[in-house]
Amino acid sequence: MSAFAAFLIVIGVFLALLVILGIYLWSTYNGLVQLNVRVDEAWSDITVQLKRRADLIPNLIETVRGYAAHEKAVFENVTRARAETLAAQGPADAAVAEGHMQQALKSIFAVAEGYPQLQASHNFLQLQQALVDTEDKVQASRRFYNGGVRELNTKIKVFPNNLFARNLGFTSREFFEVADAAAVAEPPRVQF
Repeated sequence: MSAFAAFLIVIGVFLALLVILGIYLWSTYNGLVQLNVRVDEAWSDITVQLKRRADLIPNLIETVRGYAAHEKAVFENVTRARAETLAAQGPADAAVAEGHMQQALKSIFAVAEGYPQLQASHNFLQLQQALVDTEDKVQASRRFYNGGVRELNTKIKVFPNNLFARNLGFTSREFFEVADAAAVAEPPRVQF
């Protein structure tokens, strides 16, 4: 074998390794982009459901207020929690707001328990059902988001992805974890 043939073999092996490395980087980058977009989409789903719930709150307040107008502090707490939910930026803020919202909703439903006429109101019953439906959707959106974050964070942290993922602009994302897990362990009880 001549020196030239050995040189060509070395160059061929080197080029093959470069092609394999390029394909690996290309597929890993595209996978990270897809996961990143999926996490963004999941976060958007959470914000849509939180907004939907926040939009139900004024109707719920007005319905309960008609029966229990003297419960001003409860209504103020619910209104404050609603505003906090709408202003939340990112999972950490949303988690804190979520805990406050759950506590506020529990208090408004506790007030409603003292008014049998309210519990029989068609409007109140519809609002209860819409709220239960929304709470289920919030929980499903949270699970989808956290699943996407788990996949993305894992892919970023495994070797050899961890060697270049940060250089390509990919960083670990924050889970949507509620600060007071006991407060949101189950949706507000709305069945009387």
